[in-house]
Amino acid sequence: MEIDYKELYEKEHQKSAALAERVAALEDANGDLQFKIDRIKNNPLWKASKPARNVMHAAIRQVDRLRNCGGVRGFLAKLDYKKREKEAMKQFGTESFPSEEQARAERETQFAYMPQISILVPLYNTDETMLKEMIDSVLYQTYENWQLCLADGSDAEHAYVEKVCREYMAAEGDRARIVYRRLERNEGISGNTNQCLKLATGEYIGLFDHDDILHPSVLFEYVKAINEQGADYLYCDETTFKSGDINHMLTMHFKPDYAPDNLRANNYICHFSVFKRTLLEGTELFRSRFDGSQDHDMILRLTDKAEKVVHIPKLMYYWRCHPASVASNIGAKTYCIDAARGAIADHLRSHGYDNFKITSTRAFETIFKIRYEIIGSPKISIVIANKDHAVDLKRCISSIYEKSTYDNWEIIVVENNSTEDSTWAYYQELTGKDVKAEAAKASKAAATEGDTGKALEAGAAAKASGVQGAYTGSLSEDGKVRVVVYESNGSFNYSAVNNYGAGFATGEYILLLNNDTEVITVNWLEELLMYAQREDVGAVGGKLYYPDKTIQHAGVVLALGAHRTAGHSHYKQPKANLGYMGRLCYAQNVSAVTGACLMVKKSLFEEVGGLEESFAISLNDVDFCLKLREKGYLNVFTPFAECFHYESISRGLDDQGEKAERYNKESEQFRNKWKAVLEAGDPYYNPNFSLDRSDFSLKVQE
Repeated sequence: MEIDYKELYEKEHQKSAALAERVAALEDANGDLQFKIDRIKNNPLWKASKPARNVMHAAIRQVDRLRNCGGVRGFLAKLDYKKREKEAMKQFGTESFPSEEQARAERETQFAYMPQISILVPLYNTDETMLKEMIDSVLYQTYENWQLCLADGSDAEHAYVEKVCREYMAAEGDRARIVYRRLERNEGISGNTNQCLKLATGEYIGLFDHDDILHPSVLFEYVKAINEQGADYLYCDETTFKSGDINHMLTMHFKPDYAPDNLRANNYICHFSVFKRTLLEGTELFRSRFDGSQDHDMILRLTDKAEKVVHIPKLMYYWRCHPASVASNIGAKTYCIDAARGAIADHLRSHGYDNFKITSTRAFETIFKIRYEIIGSPKISIVIANKDHAVDLKRCISSIYEKSTYDNWEIIVVENNSTEDSTWAYYQELTGKDVKAEAAKASKAAATEGDTGKALEAGAAAKASGVQGAYTGSLSEDGKVRVVVYESNGSFNYSAVNNYGAGFATGEYILLLNNDTEVITVNWLEELLMYAQREDVGAVGGKLYYPDKTIQHAGVVLALGAHRTAGHSHYKQPKANLGYMGRLCYAQNVSAVTGACLMVKKSLFEEVGGLEESFAISLNDVDFCLKLREKGYLNVFTPFAECFHYESISRGLDDQGEKAERYNKESEQFRNKWKAVLEAGDPYYNPNFSLDRSDFSLKVQE
């Protein structure tokens, strides 16, 4: 029997990937435990008397209760957040409903296209009060070309459901916008909704739960978007409420625009979905095998087919929270979890993905981590710009050696004008060569017009063509690390240094990595690579922490911060934080990621011209990501590739003197270059959020 070694290799490769993921999870848990232990042991009260220690333990228990919001300071910040949220939410309840004058203007508006929207509501033993409030919220719509399709699977004990529906039908008179069908049997969520569809005559279809409420202007806003943007799939922001009063909001969900990776991990679109009927051609509405997550399955399929998915960034759907609803407790419908996994798996297979793994995250059972199969074992070229700071560089490189389970990588250290002897000594430790002497010799041979940096930019090309005389770097004995030298008589240019280093890359993928980082998760390279390999993905970035385990980077938001250029979301939040609506727990699309840890295909790096060297220090990474986005690629942040980032150790802060002046200049350049993009707003950051804070605080209307 002939042995298929390729198949054996692939099986072992998959086992290795799964093991690396498990090890990463265990190391993360172990790291958190060690952090807590160290915090206790380093406390000076530890050696105090027993009564004092008892007092200390009581304090620690209190700290533990505050831990998830980052200690006392974090607790106060959370109180401030809640206060701002409470103040802001006033504008999203009944106060947001149109005045009589505004409602009249909306009803009288004549759009060029006035489609009929058929709203499907499957009924099953619906509470009478909830049923009436649901129907009333449709009757109060300021856009009046709608149809309400009711399919009733209620049992005999709930015969009042039919009675109420027929009373509303009679009250409608000749308008006949409400249609009702009593089903012979209850067919479940999917079956009942599909029966609703048989009643529908509209060009657009809307999906509405039998116990929820619509904002009076939601259909008006949707038809406006259909006319202005050609929308064929629409959704809005939503909230959960209790006590029968929509002003008693529990959780307000302000969503990003269409984001495929977010949607795969989390059905963030959910309500209120309205779509062009033609999107159903060749497919079903709801599929019964995905009952409990039938809407997620449908949204994945229809947004795939849609030409223009439009998000209305207004809170216009009110999701009632009561004991039997999913809004109250996923445990009310535990089958939802398995159904959601099945829906995502079916979607991934339709996109050609195999051997993926879908697991629930700590955020919520139906918010998922997706592990894509890594195809082959492509080489990753890790480019690290460095000037002095030998201790930091050594910590960074050592962590790559010690932590990484993926082994096909090389490191290209780009030396840039170091002056400390310890740095050159470390280079010699890495390579076994006198890098300074070798570079000087090559520099002397290659120098032209007095600018060594420009002359040495030919180094990579010279290496590839076999030309002698240009310095191609000193290589470590194991062939893993190459130290190349970028010399310039001018000021430091981060972009130029990294572009130069990338020219030496022999891998299919380039990973820009700061010298002041330290790897945490053992499968960090796999977690980045599984996204970078995708044909639709540009840049991929990881989750970075300060040494105190607060967040430094979890994706970049455009126009965030005082300079209105870009800023990091969830900045300084504690490591254990779940993030806004669980966003620190799953991979998602973002406008940009930090260049401190950024992976991209080498071919794409070259296609967009690398880092823009006119952004010498700041915003070059954001500019790079926007160039990729401009070409239609998705940028991805994954929280499962984690590193410490000892930010500003290498170059200091940008808030004083000459550095502040330089940052202001580059900020102005960025705002001018990407003016239209900034004015449009970050598609992955809801415009209802404040741009002055990174904690997803809502704007407060003064």
